[in-house]
Amino acid sequence: MKKTTKRKTLVLLSIGLFVIAASQIFSHYIELNDLIKGSSIGVGIGLLLTAIVFGKFKTVHH
Repeated sequence: MKKTTKRKTLVLLSIGLFVIAASQIFSHYIELNDLIKGSSIGVGIGLLLTAIVFGKFKTVHH
């Protein structure tokens, strides 16, 4: 996999959070299938995990 920069990691995190939040909001106002609701939450969690695992986070060493 290509190297991910900190900017790409933050974009993936924000998109993942947005997908999860949007699915929750849509399911509150519109009756969604369980398949659609679960798939959108799964995609959001997948994006979050991808950003965390492959992201470049600098660790602070004291």
